[in-house]
Amino acid sequence: MDLTHVTSYRCPTTRAGLGLAPGETVLGGGTWLFSEPQPATTGLVDLTALGWPAIEELDDGTLRIAATCTVAELVASPLLGPLAPLVRSAADAFLMSFKIQHAATVGGNIALALPAGAMISLTAALGGTAEVWTPDGGVRREPVAALVRGVRRTSLAPGEVLRAVDVPPGPRAARSAFRRAALTPHGRSSAVVVGVGDRVTLTAATTRPVVLAADRLEEGLAAVDCWYDDAHGAADWRADVTATLAREVVRELAA
Repeated sequence: MDLTHVTSYRCPTTRAGLGLAPGETVLGGGTWLFSEPQPATTGLVDLTALGWPAIEELDDGTLRIAATCTVAELVASPLLGPLAPLVRSAADAFLMSFKIQHAATVGGNIALALPAGAMISLTAALGGTAEVWTPDGGVRREPVAALVRGVRRTSLAPGEVLRAVDVPPGPRAARSAFRRAALTPHGRSSAVVVGVGDRVTLTAATTRPVVLAADRLEEGLAAVDCWYDDAHGAADWRADVTATLAREVVRELAA
């Protein structure tokens, strides 16, 4: 879709160029940005010009995923090791075309904060921590599971930019399990449950990521207070389906 209100386009090559003027918004893959009218957006600031490495392994074994890393780049990375099947499952939960997978970014999916955001499911389940650049030149860090706070709502303040998500080495080596449900075979995810090690993470069925202890699953499920209700599933149905999937995940982790 043409963004008819946009009158400027910038490609900063340093952090100093990231200061956003009124009406400017950052651009990663643009798959959502160009999918509907954006009347409040008058300028685009292209993050890809900063040249961040898509995926890199830090000295302590942490896997750093740049916000501009595309879904296709993440899936194809040789650095994933044992994580590769889980990442593939999360990417397939998008049900997007190969063209979109080569454009949609990890950071964009997280910042958009849709319940069915599969990169939210993946990075929250892996204990990922978001690195956020603040407008004053500082840096703050926050778990992805806390950064996403509701439907289309995050902790990102005006002018803040999601730089990367860091996945610690422990979850990368842990046993994992993935379950997904939807109303139709090719429909948007209505419930996604990801188990990694001793944690179970619920998304799609909830308005925000919910992380539960595997050994206290029933207690945790009973305390969930943010079941989502929309055209892709009623809240009570989602709660029942999620509980079933979560129990399957716990059994698989314990096998």
